[in-house]
Amino acid sequence: MTDPARILIADDEESIRFVLRETLEAEGHHVTAVASGDAALAAIGEQSFDLAFFDIRMPGPSGLELLDQMRGIQRETAVVIITAQNTFDNAVDAMKRGAFDYLVKPFSTDEVVALAAKAIRSRALEGEVRALRREVGQQAGDRMVGRSAAMLDVFKTIGRVAGNDIPVLIQGESGTGKELIARAIHAASPRADGAFVAVNAAAIPRDLLESELFGHERGAFTGAVESRIGRFREASGGTLFLDEIGDMPVDLQAKLLRVLQSDEVTAVGGRKPEKIDVRILAATHRDLDSAVAAGDFREDLLYRLRVVPIEVPPLRERPDDIPPLIDHFLHRYDAELTDGTHAISTHTVDALAAHDWPGNVRELENAVKRALVLASADILTPDDFAFLHAASAPAATPGGSLPALVEDATIAALDAGRDEIYRRIIGDVERPLIETVLARTGGNQIKAAALLGINRNTLRKKLTELEIEVPKRP
Repeated sequence: MTDPARILIADDEESIRFVLRETLEAEGHHVTAVASGDAALAAIGEQSFDLAFFDIRMPGPSGLELLDQMRGIQRETAVVIITAQNTFDNAVDAMKRGAFDYLVKPFSTDEVVALAAKAIRSRALEGEVRALRREVGQQAGDRMVGRSAAMLDVFKTIGRVAGNDIPVLIQGESGTGKELIARAIHAASPRADGAFVAVNAAAIPRDLLESELFGHERGAFTGAVESRIGRFREASGGTLFLDEIGDMPVDLQAKLLRVLQSDEVTAVGGRKPEKIDVRILAATHRDLDSAVAAGDFREDLLYRLRVVPIEVPPLRERPDDIPPLIDHFLHRYDAELTDGTHAISTHTVDALAAHDWPGNVRELENAVKRALVLASADILTPDDFAFLHAASAPAATPGGSLPALVEDATIAALDAGRDEIYRRIIGDVERPLIETVLARTGGNQIKAAALLGINRNTLRKKLTELEIEVPKRP
């Protein structure tokens, strides 16, 4: 017999509810059974559950809609969808939405017992994995690196605020590692088992950002073919990181403020607000006090977000951090991108420490990756980083600067009455860009992706879309 679990059953058939309740209570579990989707939502709002059985069709929200809600409210709950039709579409849809499994009517009590035991064991194992990840999370991959006095102050602040749910505003230039700081706060917090959800306000169009944050109901606008829970509910029980908050439109800032004040979110096209349990961390490279003075940022929202401020100084102001960062990136990427035998001379480290690094830590990381990929010897020298000095010069191409060429091509397309200009121009730039880098790396897609600064899967997708033939490696 498995350990007792809290189980929710939602099905409009009384006989189904009776059989499930009797079977699961006989196994020692604590069962709540309701007859509609609305009653299930009410139960979810009152207590947490380890396992839920949802009928795919019943009054109120359907089982699949409840599954979407559960992913945002109690994401650790294992959900089993009950269906009378064992169809491919039902199975695929349920599993794509995050169901643990599905149960087909009519079913036996043995099936129910086995499925419940499997779900509860799986949930326990997932908890153990999350605990192990917290324990070793700072031992590999992205981690905080630095030994300067400024970064030690940042580390101390992270330790002081991690245990509380107060909002933190992280400010600093692009590339200084603001998201890494946010992730460190989350990982050291009591919410570490929950989701860390990041949203970049500058990267999402205004007409999509509201839906991205707050979710939408099906049919709320053109293209809303199905409902979406939104990032706030997705982060429920965890942390929502609002990156580049200074770029959020003013009208959307007002709705964000209402959510932060009420701890309730209303989906686009929805009428009923839902309670959320989210810690807010925000970041920006902008001077928000100046933005407030200019009328571009709400003062009351700034006060709400900046309960604790963390200022991340640019890399040029903390040269003591450059050697340990170089060492960190060298060890992290050497085996991934090369044969893992590279080292770096002291003279090279000194030269890099004297560089201005306008792109901050992100630029340093990409510089180390590029040098590793293109190095001709096992010891990295200043010559392997000569591109840094070329990059600081004005960009030029045969026949003119790249921005001027793009401008000319855009004007020509407009004058010719062409449509889909964005796709055309981007396609014209992407193809030679990718082909040139692939040629330089001899067709090595791992190295090419590193040089381009994109994910390997993204590169493969672009190769297929643009029908680019990869050079054969020698």
